[in-house]
Amino acid sequence: MAKASKSSATHINIGIGEKDRAAIAQGLSRLLADTYTLYLTTHNFHWNVTGPMFNTLHTMFMAQYTELWNAVDPIAERIRSLGHVAPGSYAEFGQLASVPDAPSVPPKALEMVRILVKGHEAVARTARGLFPAADKASDEPTADLLTQRLTVHEQTAWMLRSLLEE
Repeated sequence: MAKASKSSATHINIGIGEKDRAAIAQGLSRLLADTYTLYLTTHNFHWNVTGPMFNTLHTMFMAQYTELWNAVDPIAERIRSLGHVAPGSYAEFGQLASVPDAPSVPPKALEMVRILVKGHEAVARTARGLFPAADKASDEPTADLLTQRLTVHEQTAWMLRSLLEE
């Protein structure tokens, strides 16, 4: 759970009340945990993919994990902008994430694709679930961040699903 900063020298007055900032930061912490977990799974699959689709999937997974890696910083920095501490340990991510950890034994290539589809769909649901809190607080920066993340995750899920069609 995101913890409020307790500095008497710093009072946050950005037009979003303390309770709303806490609720949004908690939702963003879940989004950060989901994003980081999906990043790690995607990077794992990049390293371990084999089979006739190796080159395609190896390259695709690299592009995807790079995008996910670049996404974690803006999410964490938004949490900080709201006056809360961003989670940053595997233990915290494990408690917060809705995306399951990568399998300990790498699956076959198409199962990797199925797992990543589910992961991107889960992150999209997490992002979408935070919109009501952001809207209630008129938190446009968070809403913009969520819109950007939804676009990426929904499009990536579609592209991955396309590989599963016959």
